[in-house]
Amino acid sequence: MTRPVRTASATRHLVHVNGIRIGDGQLPVVIAGPDVIESERHVLSHAERLKRICDRVGLPYILKCSYDKGNRTSLRSYRGPGLKKGLPILAKVKRQLGIPVLSDIHCRQEVKPAAEVLDVLQVPAFLCRQTDFVVAVAKAGKPVNLKKGQFLAPWDMARVIEKAASTGNHQLLVSERGTSFGYNNLVSDLRSLQVLDAFGYPVIYDGTHSVQLPGGLGAASGGQREFVPALVRAAVATGHCHGLFLEVHENPEQAPCDGPNMLRLDRLETLLREVKAIHSALRHERE
Repeated sequence: MTRPVRTASATRHLVHVNGIRIGDGQLPVVIAGPDVIESERHVLSHAERLKRICDRVGLPYILKCSYDKGNRTSLRSYRGPGLKKGLPILAKVKRQLGIPVLSDIHCRQEVKPAAEVLDVLQVPAFLCRQTDFVVAVAKAGKPVNLKKGQFLAPWDMARVIEKAASTGNHQLLVSERGTSFGYNNLVSDLRSLQVLDAFGYPVIYDGTHSVQLPGGLGAASGGQREFVPALVRAAVATGHCHGLFLEVHENPEQAPCDGPNMLRLDRLETLLREVKAIHSALRHERE
């Protein structure tokens, strides 16, 4: 990393999602769920169990589950039920469980219908440089999660944030999800979190995509989920992480996509208790 860390922004933004406050001084938010909707029953079951875990630990929770994955490695990879079938499922999760929902979207045509259901709109990492798309998503007026492309330096996200904020929408999250490191590999440079935090918007660490091995299985991505806990703990310990993005599944080996990098559901509670303890220790030191 050759460019110096910027001085902290004079303005520190809090992001509000259905009563959840994300940013400085707040408990880290947990954005978690299966990679993609497999069925209505599957996503409802996971959302309910994830909410119970977060309630026990005492951390705020937002469901992450995609209605469509338009960036799969292979044409034959599972993408999900799509916009028309997937959004009603996410709406049902909100209605029955009272959980805010997040999904990535992939084109401007999806913004309006997605914004009618989703509480957070996500700009996928591969699309963070698409100016018209980023602006259209931010114009919807909903909180937006801007994922840093694995091909970008952390300071390059200043321009992405500028595009989104130009609409007057300052309800922005910025997510670190690893950086390309040679072929079929990603690496997490946790200095990135401090750089991103200096822009004044809450920073989310994506602990599961950061261990992905893109295209590592040939027709699909591989992953190294065994490193997720250590990286997540380290990210929170930097003091520049306001939330975690985690893809979680009860049986990753049977997941239709991204299984190798997803965290097992039965491992989540222990990890979140460690995260909360680290966050509490940091807060105590600063008081």
